[in-house]
Amino acid sequence: MNSFLRRTQIFLSVGPRTISKMPKGTKKGKGAPAKAKETEAPDVPAGPVTKKKDGSLAITIQAKPGAKQNCITDVSSDAVGVQIAAPPKEGEANTELVKYLASVLNLRKSDVTLDKGSKSRLKTICISSDQNMTVEDLLSKLRAETDQT
Repeated sequence: MNSFLRRTQIFLSVGPRTISKMPKGTKKGKGAPAKAKETEAPDVPAGPVTKKKDGSLAITIQAKPGAKQNCITDVSSDAVGVQIAAPPKEGEANTELVKYLASVLNLRKSDVTLDKGSKSRLKTICISSDQNMTVEDLLSKLRAETDQT
């Protein structure tokens, strides 16, 4: 008898009863599915205003330059929509955005700076940490300005 037939006979004589299956999900190698980790801390509110590590506040702005007047159009979970009455040329709209937000939040212009997005419509505005303002205070002021228009 050749060796192939002998191995086949041995396998058949053992039968399916002695073969045990490994339960699914017990592998711990490369093919094991990774457990999902919680990326967000539960005490951090999701929204357009966040507190940075240095204590300052960051606002995500969706700028709409070239409007007839400055106004806040909406406060969503992604960004704050702001219409700017300045053309998007040579930083005019960015300057106007900083001036407008400073007036809405009752802050000095030096406390409000453009952090990211100088050439994009999606911008990040930073409110300095010397201001004793919370995320909730900032959101309430922005929503109040939305309700006025």
